Amino acid sequence: MAATVTTPLRTTVLGVPVDVCPDVLEAALALHQLGGGQIVTLNAEMTMAAREDPALGRAIAAADLVIADGAGVVWALGRQGYRVRRSPGIELAWSLLENAAQRGWRVALVGASPGVMETLRKTLQRQLPQLELSFCVHGYQEASAWPELERQLLALQPDVVLVALGVPRQETWIHGLAAQRTGLAARRNGLWMGVGGSFDVWAGTKKRAPRWMGRLQIEWLYRLLQEPSRWRRMLALPRFTWAVLRDREGLQR
Repeated sequence: MAATVTTPLRTTVLGVPVDVCPDVLEAALALHQLGGGQIVTLNAEMTMAAREDPALGRAIAAADLVIADGAGVVWALGRQGYRVRRSPGIELAWSLLENAAQRGWRVALVGASPGVMETLRKTLQRQLPQLELSFCVHGYQEASAWPELERQLLALQPDVVLVALGVPRQETWIHGLAAQRTGLAARRNGLWMGVGGSFDVWAGTKKRAPRWMGRLQIEWLYRLLQEPSRWRRMLALPRFTWAVLRDREGLQR
């Protein structure tokens, strides 16, 4: 019988940390109240990548909140006896923007292409007119520009920072700034979250899978049809399934 968890509980899937949460938005807002930290959205593909990339593995392990973004992770948790709902990162990120607009929080956006960032700024100003966008930079910067951009971003001490640099770069970049964030005099770190292709969806340059595909847990197929070049990355999905089925230790938790 699956267990229902009423408070966040950290466990692992194939050795990669993940938090079982009854309400990921509530957990994120509570984290903000405590001073902030890094949020990671874990799916099967990222889980397998973290097992092969030590830097990504360290970033996830150090994150303050790791939510079950993918259906594969939800399924793996179910095999451990945890009843948990899938929590798409794009939906949590949008909820954070809505809360930021309501609460007067400062928001920073980092990543995507110059065109997408410009369109996104206009879209958010139209849809969330009260949102305070304090910092918006695209991800196609020269390497020499990043140190100054990071200094400016940290000096602003935003409440929410959404980063669309792709996996694993967005997670390792956020993790790499952790020491500087916690060293701020005011110790106001804000919520830092990698959001993958969310900026493209919000800007209208890409579409999310239809809801019926989400219910059938085949959103991966929609992404593959949109971006056939992802096929090599999608090979992680059967590898993940096979690894979970063989993970006797995971079943004993």
